[in-house]
Amino acid sequence: MAKKKFRPRSGGGGGQGRSGYGGHYGGGGGGGGGGGGGGGGYYQGGGGGGGGGGGGNGRPRRRRRPGPPGMGGGGGGMRDGNGMQGDDRQPYYDRERAPEAPKLDENGQPIPVKEMVLEAGYGLLEMHPNGYGFLRSPDNNYSRERSDPFVPGTMIEKYSLRQGVMIRGQVQPGRGHQGPRLREVTDVEGMPPDDYIKVKAFDQLTPINPDRWFRLETGPQPLSTRVMDLLTPLGRGQRALIVAPPRSGKTILMQQISAGVAANYPDVKQFILLIDERPEEVTDMRRNVKGEVCASSLDNDIESHVRLSQLIIERCKRMAEMGQDVFLLLDSITRLARAFNKYVGDKGGTMSGGLNIKAMDIPKKLFATARAFEEGGSLTIVGTALIETNSRMDDAIFQEFKGTGNMELVLDRKLAERRVWPAIDVTQSGTRREELLLEPEALHAVTMLRRTLSSMHPVDAMEQLTKQLGRFKTNAEFIKLISSARMD
Repeated sequence: MAKKKFRPRSGGGGGQGRSGYGGHYGGGGGGGGGGGGGGGGYYQGGGGGGGGGGGGNGRPRRRRRPGPPGMGGGGGGMRDGNGMQGDDRQPYYDRERAPEAPKLDENGQPIPVKEMVLEAGYGLLEMHPNGYGFLRSPDNNYSRERSDPFVPGTMIEKYSLRQGVMIRGQVQPGRGHQGPRLREVTDVEGMPPDDYIKVKAFDQLTPINPDRWFRLETGPQPLSTRVMDLLTPLGRGQRALIVAPPRSGKTILMQQISAGVAANYPDVKQFILLIDERPEEVTDMRRNVKGEVCASSLDNDIESHVRLSQLIIERCKRMAEMGQDVFLLLDSITRLARAFNKYVGDKGGTMSGGLNIKAMDIPKKLFATARAFEEGGSLTIVGTALIETNSRMDDAIFQEFKGTGNMELVLDRKLAERRVWPAIDVTQSGTRREELLLEPEALHAVTMLRRTLSSMHPVDAMEQLTKQLGRFKTNAEFIKLISSARMD
């Protein structure tokens, strides 16, 4: 026996009753006056009644809440297959956000809306993987704040903006649950946005060996920077590694290096990046250096360490693209690698000391960004690596970075214990291609000096060197003495 097809019942006219209910596959539109609106179907809303017609009942799947009496039109029930609700065919997710009707004055004319007020804003662009971004404030240590202006993806594509650029523009203040939004870009890295498109990317520039010397000497004291100028000269674009055991004077040496660069090269932009450091160390560094200190102390989470380190490196790259000389002190590479080791989790295999194989990929890439460019501009990175910490992971991290730099300065704990400062191991420290940095006379004198010091015990060598340097006000006078071979 053939199965009968179900036909929905049509709704009859009603009096001042309640609205009808939706049928299983579709409710019929009601007629008559005074009744409720037509019932909506389960899969598709039913047609509305007339001026107040009541809808009839189909076969209800489950009881729906009826509409108020006397309401005309409008299908009840669930939305149709197109995600619409009711007869106005408006997406259900936009109904609450529909613009309000303009307000009218006493004459029935719409009242003009006030013009949108924009404020001047600036910040560092941090991009999201989905293409949009936010402007992070240097005053807040580039942390994520609800007050950071939103940068739409279309604006990023229009001006070819890269992560780490400093942007100034007109910002629409936040309203309601929405935060501020960048509406207009006035300049990017100090130039019109249309001109920034022509700037070459970091990877398109030509890297060369450092050939411009950073002179750190500022006077008779401190002796640490004077010793570095002789034994480990630092050039613009250098990739330097300070290898330091605990309590060997690493922090003081970094402050003296920063002071030497600030005094002799005020046009060089300095960044001091502190990762997983003690909070009191961060405060001390901010009070004793003139560069911009960016810190994620040990009370921050791993994501903060990873995010800030990448963001600051990108900032340095953007400035180097513009032809500026940037100097970055990174303390420390060891703690940075530890953070990435936790960040990558269990991906990949494990090396000695529990170090993940993929944990070193990004830290080594960040350290390798230091370079000088033939077109102009440079990025110098001086990072610290911790040794003799009784940690196999720290030793493995140092071995991974060993040989990646073109200058190494090794501090000796025995010298530090005897209070010989700087506690530099002369035989283990040096700069590659130092002939590109030093004058021929100075290079000859340094060569003779190394021959003399290498034949001595490291402790005796540094004691003798500091004693001789203390007799002269400048390194130039000391070099003349060595050149004449009259060193006592």
